[in-house]
Amino acid sequence: MNAQQTDAATGADPSADAGDKRRWIALAIVMTAAFMDLVDATIVNIAIPRIEDDLGASFGAIQWITAGYALAFAAGLITGGRLGDIYGRKRLFLLGTAGFTLASALCGLAANPEMLVASRLLQGAAAAMMVPQVLSIVHVTFPAHERGKVFGLFGAIVGLGAVSGPLLGALLTEWNIAGLEWRPIFLINLPVGVAALVLGRRFITESKAPKALRLDLVGVVLVTAALILLIYPLTRGRELDWPLWGHLMMAASPLVFAALVVHERYKTRKDGSPLVELSLFRVKSFAAGVTVQLTFGIVLGIFFLVWTLYMQIGLGWSALKAGLTGVPFSIAVSAAAGMSVQLFVPRFGRKVLQTGALTMIAGILVYFFVAGRYGADIAPWQMIPALVVMGLGMGLIVAPLTDAVLSEVPKEHAGSASGLINTTGQMGNALGLGLVSVVFFSVVDERGPKVPQEVAAAFTDAFRNSLGWAAVVLAAIFLVMFALPAKPKQHLEGGGPDDGPAAPLPETGTAGESAGPAVGKDAVEAPVPA
Repeated sequence: MNAQQTDAATGADPSADAGDKRRWIALAIVMTAAFMDLVDATIVNIAIPRIEDDLGASFGAIQWITAGYALAFAAGLITGGRLGDIYGRKRLFLLGTAGFTLASALCGLAANPEMLVASRLLQGAAAAMMVPQVLSIVHVTFPAHERGKVFGLFGAIVGLGAVSGPLLGALLTEWNIAGLEWRPIFLINLPVGVAALVLGRRFITESKAPKALRLDLVGVVLVTAALILLIYPLTRGRELDWPLWGHLMMAASPLVFAALVVHERYKTRKDGSPLVELSLFRVKSFAAGVTVQLTFGIVLGIFFLVWTLYMQIGLGWSALKAGLTGVPFSIAVSAAAGMSVQLFVPRFGRKVLQTGALTMIAGILVYFFVAGRYGADIAPWQMIPALVVMGLGMGLIVAPLTDAVLSEVPKEHAGSASGLINTTGQMGNALGLGLVSVVFFSVVDERGPKVPQEVAAAFTDAFRNSLGWAAVVLAAIFLVMFALPAKPKQHLEGGGPDDGPAAPLPETGTAGESAGPAVGKDAVEAPVPA
């Protein structure tokens, strides 16, 4: 049996050759792009107070600078993932990276809040083309037995992005390079983006779905409309005193989601090219994982924005002081993420993720206590124990969760699955950012602070209220995690080069109706010449 036949029998990607060093260079490139996206989000959070002062942005505009990006990102991720399946993941990765780099330049040149919000929307849309390809490229480039290591690296990159973003944002803002104030936090993406484009063209191998697919335009419209109907009124509601049309939009959102499901079932029967592969939700690990991803995104969306507002506006700290305070948290995330997949998950399975949720709750409760105990006089060192505990908990979740969600996904649906994973996380993040109006600003508005002492007290109370809600959501996440596999399973195409052929996805719909292309030797995804 020759090498090509062996690949067909095992379902392994022919490009995933253990001797091919190019795949590690490709990994470094796509991880750099993911790092750029992560850093961009955390940099913006730390610079928000300076942006508010420089551009005269309202609290509503502040929310849109963050939530607008998350909304465009979430709305486009499924489409971006499917476009990668159809036209090539390398092609979409490079196109998204180019768009992200251009949008970053526009953000850095923004003359008013409106231009900045519009540029952030463009940046989110470009990221929606770039980011889904990261996991897809990893999924089709590396054999199953290497992916645990790769996703462990991915988790460490998440932590590194978290640590680098606030600190880098604080330094760039405080240094006021060439009198540009906060603008270098966006302009720094330009050399990184250009390097990713140049190296990506050379080292990333092109791949597509083995079966010819067509873009589901109706599905694109429905999924985008459903997300906008839900997230837009949440973000604008407080600023507009919660108008009736906002409640009607939110009520209409689940109806549009239901229409999307009906349409996707029809599209699957018609030509086998739906935007959303509903058959993926028949895989228990995938369905449970994306649910956890959604709720965890809500926690992160709430926490990181209110944490910045609490430290810089409520306590009056500088961007640098706030950024340095977050370093222990991010180091803890990176350390725990790097160890969780390789050391803990193979032995303890989903208990690692559940321990992470409980650990984060413990850290939040400690933070809730110290913030109330010390009030406006709280010092950074008094926050560190809570932040380290929270960071360790987060690190135990972020890396193994991605591996668990993708473990049983067939390669021809890698783009769709990656888009769904990122979409649910970003949708949760956007929901969390929208809920900041409810759990944070509503408390500040109720207190109506007028002098600095009252501002500190009001922001502290609002921060503690937000922490309480985050703890409740994490408790729900802990319960949902019981639906994850108790022990890690091998990836669908096998755990190593000697494994047997994979089983097909469960069938959905009426009897005898296939959920998608069969998984096996005919579904092997060979690289496409660039």
